[in-house]
Amino acid sequence: MKIPRSHPRYDSLVRRERLVEAWKAGIVAPEGLIAHGRGEAWDYLFGEATTAPALVAERAAAAYLLAAARPVISVNGNVAALAGREIVRLARMIPARIEVNLFHRSEVRVRRIVRELERVGAHDVLGLRPNARIPGIESKRALSHRDGVFGADVVLVPLEDGDRAEALVRMKKTVISIDLNPLSRTSQRATIPIVDELTRAILNACRFVGELKGDETAALRVRRAYNRKGNLGAVYSFLGWRLGHLRRGLARGGMISRRKGRRSSAR
Repeated sequence: MKIPRSHPRYDSLVRRERLVEAWKAGIVAPEGLIAHGRGEAWDYLFGEATTAPALVAERAAAAYLLAAARPVISVNGNVAALAGREIVRLARMIPARIEVNLFHRSEVRVRRIVRELERVGAHDVLGLRPNARIPGIESKRALSHRDGVFGADVVLVPLEDGDRAEALVRMKKTVISIDLNPLSRTSQRATIPIVDELTRAILNACRFVGELKGDETAALRVRRAYNRKGNLGAVYSFLGWRLGHLRRGLARGGMISRRKGRRSSAR
């Protein structure tokens, strides 16, 4: 489907089309389409834009990834479909290993995701032959690699299931999540929860890695300044302001545009 660039929700519709095509190709599970819709609803609340608290978390994530001895980026079907090229770019910049990890796992789907990541430039992607298990998880998400998530000190887990994020924290790993739902178990348990849309978050992380790489003093300052509790509190405060702003706009007989907060006629 060709989506006109003039459409006010062009980016969102493009992401939907990518997911549908990836589902047809056997990369995305049907459940992944449902999960995306749930996240998209949260993005409406955030105005479909990166918030100031999200930028703070993304900068902190970049600083922690650069300081890691064994950084790993975990990828599922939705991540490969929506931001595969950006993930590969980030992994190269850090540098970090990439591992495919799936809840709805099949060897065929893992192989397809690995091939998709290789198509956009990845090398030595882990996931096909796991040789370790993350303790405390009964699902197939426990399957891992000793050279990947299992042995990592810092793990980026975009679009994560909360049980594995929690298990990785119990293993004393620094867990960086990307999840638009600030109330999810993933956001509640991650060391650095990024509450932002996946593609925006990865692009911002790439930018911050580029800015901080080679400047250890600045990166150390960012790591020391980051406060998880305060950052999540700022996310909740933004949501409260945003909902109040929308409510006041409706009370005035207008509606608020998502991106710029402008009042417009409802007629």
